[in-house]
Amino acid sequence: MQVNMVSGEQGSDCVDLADRTFAADYNESLVHQVVAAYLARRRLGTKSRKSRAEVRGGGTKPWRQKGLGRARAGSIRSPIWRGGGAAFAAKPRSFEQKVNRKMYRGAMRSILSELVRTGRLIVIDDLTLEQPKTRNLVGRLGELGLSDVLIVTVEHDDKLALASRNLPRVEVQACADVNPVGLLAFGTVAMTVGAARRLGERFE
Repeated sequence: MQVNMVSGEQGSDCVDLADRTFAADYNESLVHQVVAAYLARRRLGTKSRKSRAEVRGGGTKPWRQKGLGRARAGSIRSPIWRGGGAAFAAKPRSFEQKVNRKMYRGAMRSILSELVRTGRLIVIDDLTLEQPKTRNLVGRLGELGLSDVLIVTVEHDDKLALASRNLPRVEVQACADVNPVGLLAFGTVAMTVGAARRLGERFE
């Protein structure tokens, strides 16, 4: 399929992109499943509390079973006691959900195709900076009419990454780092021609 390539002055040439990657049907349920799994993998799952068996002390029965008029107690580390263990103690766990390669690739094709259909994906000829200055990047994005944007380049660009660090709604990613959450988080996705073609080959 052909997508308009935007330059700093005016919309100009068109670039051919892989139909299988950028013109696929949108599978909402698949995209939801993959995005949920991706976010779940971000969870650390490192919280941990002590159960009554792990709290130090409490080995001796605090008072005899009968005759004192008090409720029976077997340990001062019972969950109902102050300083006792947790009743259902949280333990480190993994929240990872299984997503196979075919599902992930299908979801990425759906997202990229939907970005094209909704006009949120633009292809630019090139985006380079002579110096890693934020004002230079702001000026370049102003020429393109972009503010809330994810910039995708072929390889990691140190100058672009440094220039974008102080911009709250601008992020720079290499093709290898592109993920479903990042593509959906920004109002516009700006890809260089090389990045768009590499992603087309990767998910075709």
